[in-house]
Amino acid sequence: MKVTLRKVGKTPVDFEINSNEITFKGYLQYDANKLILLKAKLDGKIITNCDICANEFKLDIDEEVEFFISDGIYEKSEEAILDVVESLDSMANLEDLMNSEIELIKNDYNSCEDCVNSQ
Repeated sequence: MKVTLRKVGKTPVDFEINSNEITFKGYLQYDANKLILLKAKLDGKIITNCDICANEFKLDIDEEVEFFISDGIYEKSEEAILDVVESLDSMANLEDLMNSEIELIKNDYNSCEDCVNSQ
């Protein structure tokens, strides 16, 4: 699902993406200085590898996601914002953003139930 950033205003634009066993649901809202706030919840299950035994397992996900999308190159001001994704074509691909968040979670330290219970 792609959203044209120039069409996002002060009224929140709701979205919901379902992919396999994951739901990415939230809204986009214009903040200031070409910045769009994305606030969402990532909920469901993903398949990842255990960092102890290396076996695949399903990890329960229940994450709050909040960052800004810049319509163009983000130029830092006096109050620099750290969580900014730049969009050079005035479009936000919400599926790509969801997949990026999933990959960040997969790169955390994750252990399966068997390994957690054996410690």
